[in-house]
Amino acid sequence: MTQATIAQPALLDWRLRDSFAAAALLLLTAATVLWQNAHVAVLWDLSYVLDTATRISQGQMPYRDFPLAHAPLTFLIQAAILRLTGRVFFHHALYAAVTGGLGSVLAWRIILRSLRDRVASIWWFSLLIAAPLAVLGIYCIFPHPSYDNDCALAVLFALFLLQRLTRSNKRAGIPAGLAAGAALCLPLFFKQNIGLPFLLTVLALVVLLLVLVRLRPAVAVMPEPCALFAVLAGAAATLAAAALVLHFTAGIANYLHWTIGFAAQRRMPGLAAMAGVYADPFLYWSLPSVVAALALLRGPLARKPWTQTLWARIAAFALLAAPFVYTLAALLIYDDADERGDSLLALWPLVLVLAAVLALARLVALFRKGRTELSLAPLLPLAALAAIHGALMSQQLWGSTYALWPLFLYLLAELLPSIAPSGSEPLSVPLPRWFIPALASVAVLAVVVCGGFYTASEERLSYADLPGGPAATSTLPELAGLSLPGPYLANFEELVQFTQAYVPPGDSLLLLPGEDPFYFATGRTPRFPVLLFDPATDPYAPQQLLDEAHRRQVRWLIVKRALQIKEDPTPNREATLKLLTREYFLAVRLRGYDIYHYSGMHPAGHPEMKMAMHP
Repeated sequence: MTQATIAQPALLDWRLRDSFAAAALLLLTAATVLWQNAHVAVLWDLSYVLDTATRISQGQMPYRDFPLAHAPLTFLIQAAILRLTGRVFFHHALYAAVTGGLGSVLAWRIILRSLRDRVASIWWFSLLIAAPLAVLGIYCIFPHPSYDNDCALAVLFALFLLQRLTRSNKRAGIPAGLAAGAALCLPLFFKQNIGLPFLLTVLALVVLLLVLVRLRPAVAVMPEPCALFAVLAGAAATLAAAALVLHFTAGIANYLHWTIGFAAQRRMPGLAAMAGVYADPFLYWSLPSVVAALALLRGPLARKPWTQTLWARIAAFALLAAPFVYTLAALLIYDDADERGDSLLALWPLVLVLAAVLALARLVALFRKGRTELSLAPLLPLAALAAIHGALMSQQLWGSTYALWPLFLYLLAELLPSIAPSGSEPLSVPLPRWFIPALASVAVLAVVVCGGFYTASEERLSYADLPGGPAATSTLPELAGLSLPGPYLANFEELVQFTQAYVPPGDSLLLLPGEDPFYFATGRTPRFPVLLFDPATDPYAPQQLLDEAHRRQVRWLIVKRALQIKEDPTPNREATLKLLTREYFLAVRLRGYDIYHYSGMHPAGHPEMKMAMHP
């Protein structure tokens, strides 16, 4: 145990100052989310969640009545908000703000517990590490209700409960184990590619601990074996209950087809593509820099007389701080928001590689002869790593980490104290008291400053057109609180007004590509199975889509011309439109939309619609 290692179990109990800190962190994070919603919106992603929630709130069953490639919980939560509070966008923005704040508080408590007995002043140290969450919380970068963000919150909740199991008191018993086991399953039903690796990793770790206890009865384990068995039982019971609910509602075969088979077919990347995220030049110099610093502080090199000097420790500090200093310097070096964002995201592979090495070292240490204690908590970074790499399967980009910054900071909190050698290591250099806090301050300064610029620049949202200038605010009561720059809201409101005036409520519509929250705003019942057309959600070939339009008696085809998303991902767009326009004629051209009607009715039947034509 180093000089900085001070047992402070009382600091883990909730006190008045914890309430103030939690409230501040929650409010700052929520304020960032609400500020984001006040000036930016990505209609493509927003419409998918809100329109799907709308049809669920109207009684349609996902996986049975319409295809859905994602797990259901986010959509069910938003549908519940719709049923309870009505169709008002601000309610959903408020949900994102509150859950974003709760995610930051959960992450702070996880960080606090992970630092137990490892650093001095752990309360202040944990708050320092968690500070960037005010601008990098789960909903700060993408501020609309989303399955990635909700899944990140569920992962944090499960980690929080698992960490509490490690307490050597009666609270770490069977009820707590059952609760933790149930929480393990929640991420799976928000986002499959994140939740499944997380669940399997934790279950494997629990089984491993039970096996080791069985093989070495004299070894103590935290939590007690009964609590570990309860974790397995809680997970099994939750999965069984979920399977029964799915069987009697959507149908378990339907659920597995759309969320596993179809989703994997459309989005599962190859191993080479996954490994490609580590091919970043930043890693090629930052990782050797960290390795060189550790060589100065630990191992055979630490026995050299010159490594015992203050200058050697300052050199080690500079090498460890260099990646974070470079990230800060990138704000001055680059003017382009994309390059600034890349310099921040480049920290991810470095932290993940180092965290993986640390986690694997802890895993190997479980098998060390003479070990007197086994614990689950030090192994939980492996579960966080599994969840993170599962998220990268979505888009194979570091931009997929937009909801995972709390896990990044959790891994950073695990890494920083590990730099200081323990008292049992003979080949090491004792560190001065200022070393770890100063290094943590540099790292946090880089993340919070660059993270603030990253969030404010909307670089992660650059796949959508967010032109400069003031944001337009919707005048529709249902879209109260929705604001975004550009002509998109005005164009959409014109479409809503047109459909209210000229399209009978019972008529079936097909919107291509489905970028707008049309059914949420109008309250109409969706009658076509697919509402958003991209490779991940659209199962139809062009002819199949036309056949389905016939079967659903689609009378109106609405094609959006002025898309906010920069690249139209509609599969086989030209072939699809060529087929459709053989049977649908252009009736009206609005500012951003072409409205077609089924050829059974000629546009002369609606002379007033001709007056609504725009060039």
